[in-house]
Amino acid sequence: MKITFARAISISLLALLAACGGGGGDSAPATPATPTLQSITVTPNNAVVAVGVTQQFAATGQYSDGKSTALTTGVTWSVTGDKATIVSSTGLATGKAVGTETITATVGSVKGSVTMGVKAPWTAVAGGGSHTVARKADGSLVAFGLNRSGQLGDGSVADKNVPTVVGTVLTWSKIAAGEFHTVALRSDGTLWAWGFNQNGQLGDGSTTDRATPVKIGTASNWASIAAGKAHTLAVKADGSLWAWGRNFSGQLGDNSNTDRLVPTRVGTLATWKDVAAGDTHSLARKTDGTVHAFGGNEFGQLGTGNLSDVTVPTVITATPATFVAIAAGANHSLAIRADGALFAWGSNLDSQLANDADDFASTPTQVETDKNWAAIAAGARHTLALRSDGTLWAWGGNDHGQLGNGSFFENSTPKKVGTATSWTALAAGRDHSFALQADNTLWGWGRNIEGQLGDGKNVNVATPTALP
Repeated sequence: MKITFARAISISLLALLAACGGGGGDSAPATPATPTLQSITVTPNNAVVAVGVTQQFAATGQYSDGKSTALTTGVTWSVTGDKATIVSSTGLATGKAVGTETITATVGSVKGSVTMGVKAPWTAVAGGGSHTVARKADGSLVAFGLNRSGQLGDGSVADKNVPTVVGTVLTWSKIAAGEFHTVALRSDGTLWAWGFNQNGQLGDGSTTDRATPVKIGTASNWASIAAGKAHTLAVKADGSLWAWGRNFSGQLGDNSNTDRLVPTRVGTLATWKDVAAGDTHSLARKTDGTVHAFGGNEFGQLGTGNLSDVTVPTVITATPATFVAIAAGANHSLAIRADGALFAWGSNLDSQLANDADDFASTPTQVETDKNWAAIAAGARHTLALRSDGTLWAWGGNDHGQLGNGSFFENSTPKKVGTATSWTALAAGRDHSFALQADNTLWGWGRNIEGQLGDGKNVNVATPTALP
């Protein structure tokens, strides 16, 4: 078959049009441009950690297409100062010194930064006869002062005038210090003790001193502890009350005067909340806020209205009141009522009850008329207290400077210590004192002959001095 020239031209034109998609004439689309990183956001901002504690930072990238994506690779992390260190590949920062640090994430030429505050490391403190135990934010314990019975827990019997680490455990949660022994709880609810053990106050079934922490029993539900001169008290999470150690005055509350070498349950009630221990007497607070006392009562420290010893928990007043905090000195007792009123009873030979009217009080007596008390601690012959405004007050014996007012004379009424308004917690040893401020700094004052202030010296201090 013949194809004419005109028909050939027509067929070629149709083929060309088909190849162009019907004659639209459009070119192939260009490849989209890759989004570029525009900025980096670092979180969290204004985080606060304590020295020795870590904080994980994260970076999120904002791109030119308006999308945001978590940056998990290719990021370099850095700090600008010496207040913290950071793992350059992961963004895990560790506080090193008190202050403010800048945390920066870098990808190429793009950077993002935030600030991180670093607080002091201290979170809890307990004062013993002539030693001190303190907990750090990383869960470790340090101790300093008299150590002749191993009460510092560092494996030696040498006194220390600077903080000395107690083993390598980082799970300590609560601490209490007796005259020559120490008791502590771990976060798993187990109970540990070390130091002097002549009367079984460690609770390990022996009368052998221990220079390192020894686990007491197998229970893992301990919740509250207190250490007296030679006895120990504790409450379990189920509300049961336990006691062990010296019991000559009935301070174990088990209706006997027999020393106990292991934790021994006090009665059958399961409504106990917390405890406090003096030289020969004990206080225990129930969940309903009533306070009960037992043990020695030579100065009326049981608050029962007489001077007779009691060998079972006995309510402190004929008309029970609701209390929120308790503390026991050598021979005096304290409690804060739910309305913020403060009461004291027992020995007043050094004005530790905040009055100079009598040598003792056998029933709770209100301390002044204020109702803004928030925390209390009792030494052998002195008293410390915090008000709800964060101010610190002290009264009683002061021959070692334990009141912190710059003098060595006793006070018969509460006197403000310094001008700070950021105090958060208190502890009183026999003749020394400690307190924490909101920035986690730890301050000590009073007797320091045995190094119990931890400042590297053995000289008494009459005003609050920060521990390094």
